Amino acid sequence: MITISLCMIVKNEEARLPVCLTSVADLVDEIVIVDTGSSDRTQEVAADYGAKIFEFAWQDDFAAARNYAFSLASCDYILWLDADDVITEPNRIKFLQLKQELPSDIDAVLMKYVLREQEKTGEPLASTRRNRLVKRSRNYRWIGIVHEYLDVTEGKQMLTDISVTHRGVESHSGRNLQIIEHYLASGGMLEGRLRFHLACELADAGRYEEAVPHFAEFLLDPKANRDDLVLACARLSDCHGHLGHEREKLEMLLQTFQFEIPQPEICCAIGKCMEDRQEWTLAVYWYVQALQNANGSNWTAIVHAASRTWLPHSRLCLCYARLGHLGKAYEHNREALRYLPNDPGLLDNEKKLKLALDTASPQ
Repeated sequence: MITISLCMIVKNEEARLPVCLTSVADLVDEIVIVDTGSSDRTQEVAADYGAKIFEFAWQDDFAAARNYAFSLASCDYILWLDADDVITEPNRIKFLQLKQELPSDIDAVLMKYVLREQEKTGEPLASTRRNRLVKRSRNYRWIGIVHEYLDVTEGKQMLTDISVTHRGVESHSGRNLQIIEHYLASGGMLEGRLRFHLACELADAGRYEEAVPHFAEFLLDPKANRDDLVLACARLSDCHGHLGHEREKLEMLLQTFQFEIPQPEICCAIGKCMEDRQEWTLAVYWYVQALQNANGSNWTAIVHAASRTWLPHSRLCLCYARLGHLGKAYEHNREALRYLPNDPGLLDNEKKLKLALDTASPQ
């Protein structure tokens, strides 16, 4: 069985750290906590879980802090988490099994990262994938002052159905934008993924006109990866939407097809564009495509469960109703209710459509 070092960077996380460490402490063999300047009881909390605690002078560089944490690990593999991440009970069982059975030739393990979950049921609403467990001897490095990522370009990777769940609620957009702007003001180069992240942060801050040229420039980068290119198109489309550029909004969604087969998230966005133009038949086509492609690829960017389940059905209900096809509208509303059985809007639709169908039926 392999041994695992958990490596974390933290600052002022006394409130959230116990939940995170309770969910994982008994699954790992070593806990390495790198504190980047806490003024609360973070270090005392970490010590209660037997963590090895180190301090690191913050440099406005997340990769530098994570690389330092990784350098302190001593076990076969390294697991990384943030203080607002947890491993839920079903996934703890899967994780322990992985630890017991992981083949020695595996260098990196990809796990699902649940970014948002349904409050009552815990069902994932949005998720992506991350290289979460890596072999220490490979010396994989973190890259990026913000939105850092592990550079796993070589070695044998393994995809699992194990999930890590993010429970944070606050936005770090302002902080990240400040770090990037300070880096650039200090003479740093704006290239590659950093340009993409700057564009995203500007868009998150509502500075859409500033974000647009950075997204456009990033789309010309020959080294950009497929997922980033698709997301850049989608985010650029959203910026154009906020700026009232409807033609450019649709064009950027269609441009994603240069990089990836039509994904449900993109199909739903195109369907909404068609709705806004009252092109109901075209809208139907794209929502149907969303349903047909729900399980059609190894999509590794952000997956929104709604676009693959209830949302296309609910929009098809509206579109078919507009086209006068009340039977089809009713059927799709019923399908949407399978996912959201207590949704008041869908329940109201059911009553109205059933009444309309009963009235239209010959007596």
